[in-house]
Amino acid sequence: MPLTPLDIHNKEFSKGFRGYDEDEVNEFLNQVIKDYELILREKKDLEEQLESLRERLSHYSDIEETLNKSILIAQEAAEDVKRNAQKEAKLIIKEAEKNADRIVNEALSKARKIALDIEELKKQSKVFRTRFKMLVEAQLDLLNNDDWDQLMEFEVDATDLKSLKDEHEE
Repeated sequence: MPLTPLDIHNKEFSKGFRGYDEDEVNEFLNQVIKDYELILREKKDLEEQLESLRERLSHYSDIEETLNKSILIAQEAAEDVKRNAQKEAKLIIKEAEKNADRIVNEALSKARKIALDIEELKKQSKVFRTRFKMLVEAQLDLLNNDDWDQLMEFEVDATDLKSLKDEHEE
C-alpha cells in the first residue's frame, strides 16, 4: 500500500543515544510531506487530465467511426445514384433512338409519297399538255380550214333579206 502524507507526518522514530537532531528530521519530514502532497496532487491532476483526454479520445473515436460510416454510406449512395443515372441515361438514349428511327421512317415514307405524287403530277401534266396541244391543233385546223375562205366570199343581198323579213312577219 502506498505511503500517504499523513503516514509520513505521523511517523515516530525511536530515540537513540546519539540519534539524529530531532528538529532537522522534523524539518526534512515536513519538506518531504509538502513535496509528497504536491506530487500526489500533480498525480491526481494528471490522472484527471488523462481521464478527460481518454473521454475526448473516445468521443473523437466515436465521431471518427460515425464519419467513416457516413462516408461509406455516402459512397454507396453516390454509387447508387451513379448506377441509376446510367440506367436512366441508357433508357433515354434507347427512347431517343426509337424516336429517331420512327421520325426517319416517317420522313422516308413521306418522301416516297411525295416522289409518287410528283410522278403522278408529271403524268397528269403530260396528259394535259398532249390534250391541250391536240385542242390547239384542232382549233388551228379549224382556222386554217377552207370554210373560212368560203364564208368570206359569201355575199348576201340586203333586199332579199328585207323580203324574207316581211314574209316572216306575215
